[in-house]
Amino acid sequence: MSTTTVQEVRAAAAELVAAFAEGRLDDYFGAFAADATFVFHTTPQRLGSTAEYRALWQQWAEQDGFRILGCTSSAQLIQPFGDTAVFSHDVETTIATHAGEETLQERETIVFTRTDGGGWTAVHEHLSARPTA
Repeated sequence: MSTTTVQEVRAAAAELVAAFAEGRLDDYFGAFAADATFVFHTTPQRLGSTAEYRALWQQWAEQDGFRILGCTSSAQLIQPFGDTAVFSHDVETTIATHAGEETLQERETIVFTRTDGGGWTAVHEHLSARPTA
């Protein structure tokens, strides 16, 4: 396991999570490849692109007043496989909608791939509810 790869992926994941937590949507969606895919336990269909996910986010914001109030990441694991790395973690996210505030306990896996420029971009995200112990 390359220590450099783990550090680079950890940094890319930290930036992605921070952008999400801070509501910096251009930075958040910019962390994903255009053809990234998304599987969320809250949506019935797989999303086939970052543009499709961003459009759904916009719909949530317009219809439900959806916004992120904060997000923390814990229990992180990074598994490098050459030019691909799997990042999994537990996330606690506080959201607000017209219905009020809610804190969600979830698990997330993000698959990163090395770009031609040597950085890392996310190509798949899978989010599931975290069972209570």
